Amino acid sequence: MTIEIVLLAMVALFVGLRLYSVLGRRTGHEQQPILRSADAAAAPEPVAPSGDKIAERPESSGLAFEDAAANGIRAIATADPAFDVGRFMEGAEAAYRMILESYWRGEREELRHLAGTDVFASFEAAMAEREAAGHTLDNRLVAIERAMIQDARLLGRTAEIDVRFDADIAAVTRDKDGTVIAGTLSDAIPTHDVWTFRRTLGSSDPNWLLVDTDEA
Repeated sequence: MTIEIVLLAMVALFVGLRLYSVLGRRTGHEQQPILRSADAAAAPEPVAPSGDKIAERPESSGLAFEDAAANGIRAIATADPAFDVGRFMEGAEAAYRMILESYWRGEREELRHLAGTDVFASFEAAMAEREAAGHTLDNRLVAIERAMIQDARLLGRTAEIDVRFDADIAAVTRDKDGTVIAGTLSDAIPTHDVWTFRRTLGSSDPNWLLVDTDEA
């Protein structure tokens, strides 16, 4: 029993460190990300009546977010100087992959450290139903075509960020004998999801938890 407790503690620490390394931790050596909306990326540069540029537009960092998220992003960055938008987006994509693959494999302990109570309960119910039917998922995340911050907000010390993921997923369901009963790995299906990540700023827990999922 003591060995099991130690192993579970080591797993929890490992997962926490993985998320801390990818979801918004600034080391001091990164280039400051440029906050750039999707609309602004395509907009022409403003020009004065004389024909001169009003202001130089910075080089695009590749970061895209909806206009509705701009104020929330700035509020979070102001409240937490360690927050870095570019690293958060890299981590959000990594978390998207980790959570999907853990769910597909039925890895409950991994999911418990990545998802909030309500989301984990939904995952747990779906996994239990799948196992009761003797089914297994042989899914593949083929590609994340686009990830974009759709909205962000700071409620007191609680930060929430909605990220839209447009991805291609190959999905296969097998029965207890390994026979394919649904789907195919040769044809990926486009998926569009909005996931909400939450963290209490200043908390000793560095994790951003998945607290809501929805279809875009």
